[in-house]
Amino acid sequence: MADRVTVIGWDGSPLTAAARGALGAATLVAGAAHHLALPEVPAGAERIRLGSVALAARRIAAHRGTAVVLADGDPGFFGVVRTLRAPEFGLEVEVVPAVSSVAAAFARAGMPWDDAQVVVAHRRTLRRAVNVCRAHTKVAVLTSPGAGPAELGLLLEGVHRTFVICEELGTAHERVSVVTSEKAADHTWRDPNVVIVLGGPVGTAGETGGWIAGRDPSAGPRGWSLPAGAYGGDLGEGETQLLRASQLARLGPRIGDLVWDIGCGSGAFAVEAARAGAAVIAVDSDRAACARTDAAARRLGVQLQIVHGTAPHVLENLPEPDVVRVAGGGAAVVSAVADRRPQRIVTHAATRDAAELVGRDLTEHGYGVECALLQSVELDTRAWTEKERSVAFLLSGVLPRRSA
Repeated sequence: MADRVTVIGWDGSPLTAAARGALGAATLVAGAAHHLALPEVPAGAERIRLGSVALAARRIAAHRGTAVVLADGDPGFFGVVRTLRAPEFGLEVEVVPAVSSVAAAFARAGMPWDDAQVVVAHRRTLRRAVNVCRAHTKVAVLTSPGAGPAELGLLLEGVHRTFVICEELGTAHERVSVVTSEKAADHTWRDPNVVIVLGGPVGTAGETGGWIAGRDPSAGPRGWSLPAGAYGGDLGEGETQLLRASQLARLGPRIGDLVWDIGCGSGAFAVEAARAGAAVIAVDSDRAACARTDAAARRLGVQLQIVHGTAPHVLENLPEPDVVRVAGGGAAVVSAVADRRPQRIVTHAATRDAAELVGRDLTEHGYGVECALLQSVELDTRAWTEKERSVAFLLSGVLPRRSA
């Protein structure tokens, strides 16, 4: 095992005395090509071109001597430190940090970043990173080959965003470009790069700033399921507060998810899924419902994509969902949604026969099905008399072979 492992962050500025001292004593140096070309790397040291960090860690663990790993930015922030410290390698590391690539990118853009979401986009996580960009107004994306600005722009089709693309930060080839998401695929971008994705109102924390990094969980009204008054009054049988809360509980929308809300009506469910941090596409055949949903989203400060059209036909070109609520269209729409294989589907029915029809179809599609009869009675607390009664069959389907 290596006698000593030092991880040095590099942001393009001159190395610190501590970093130079560690590097000068190294008998093995791992890093990217531009790191290994630094004049401070000892001529006699073994050099490892850093591709797979896990493979490099195995070689470092087998090395008898002093090892240094060079990495761009702060190596403890979405960097190599996590892999090097994995129990399977048994390495104890010292870290000499540098300015993170995210901090440098926002500095170049002249913007604060305490209110930004930060995500990593690899080929396997690209879709979830895009969903965060759909749902939030300020996102920093640490990209990788095959999951860069062009791919982000292509997957954001139908959603307008502004990209601030910071290429090769800290090098002589550093470049900062501002383009719309629609134009990002028209260019070739140099790696490594950080993309700041902006959309909708930003900087809402006020002049004094917020109190927590990322999205402020206290923004907006308190409560998981808001009363009808928050959405303009009577919402109808299919959008009662109890039913909506139960649907949200069954689906569990979260950051990185894409939610379809089919038959969005007032926008109540779509807005509340977005308040949970998920990306939401709200669909309705009624233009008035689409307008009402848009107004609710603006009023409560969330990002939605609203699609006017009739399901199931309008669903064909939408990106793949993680969870879906079907509030309109009945069994035919539920069946079409099940064909797309989201992790979870929730819907409701007014009668037991209708619930059985939907339940059988979900079972045939391989979903585990649950159904509950929900009954709520609203009371007038001035006289403690019944004011309104609502009854609905709540159905949910879960794909058992996928992690939920």
